[in-house]
Amino acid sequence: MIEFTNVTMSYSVGTKALKGVSMQIEDGEFAFLVGPSGSGKSTIIKLITGELKPTSGTVHVNGYSLERIRKREIPYMRRTVGVVFQDFRLIENKTVYDNVAFAMRVIGAKEREIRERVPYVLELVGLETKSRRHPGELSGGEQQRLAIARALVNNPSTIIADEPTGNLDPARSLEIMSLLQEINNLGTTMLVVTHEHDLVERFPKRVIVIDNGLVVSDGMDGYYRYEDQ
Repeated sequence: MIEFTNVTMSYSVGTKALKGVSMQIEDGEFAFLVGPSGSGKSTIIKLITGELKPTSGTVHVNGYSLERIRKREIPYMRRTVGVVFQDFRLIENKTVYDNVAFAMRVIGAKEREIRERVPYVLELVGLETKSRRHPGELSGGEQQRLAIARALVNNPSTIIADEPTGNLDPARSLEIMSLLQEINNLGTTMLVVTHEHDLVERFPKRVIVIDNGLVVSDGMDGYYRYEDQ
């Protein structure tokens, strides 16, 4: 579960990115986090992943209290959260298989576990026939599927997808969103951060709208509008 309680976040330059955010995302839930540029979405992601600690308030992620988490506990917390980035962040000189396997190797997984888990995850995202290809040989949609596979491979309870369709055309965007929905149906908590109005309107999920560091709307109607600056 992800829980923010009256969270504020001020940066050293004086910017107050969050001004008292409270929200709760339950295990197994699918939610969109939306808002204009500079609204605080990126700060929320950094708080969830432990990159930042809140100025005040409390942040709980999968049983960890992030405002007082010990440095040695952060890697264990991060294993419960997979992150999918807009720019993919793939390793170009590694194959599809090795990009996914790398995420397991960095946490010390045994090679036997890797050989069992990686093909399963590649099949789940539809890349089982591309395991020996390199990222540069894949389409944009396939690269995003690879990024999702890498986020999934360590079996996190939560996935944060940061603008996962920002570099894709509308048809590929729908494919990726359908894949994320399928993963959520398997029990993984899903938080999708996006600014794409049309995409959110196609999926009737909970929509949390943040603007100027505050949650201004939180509902299940799947429709929202705001003025981007």
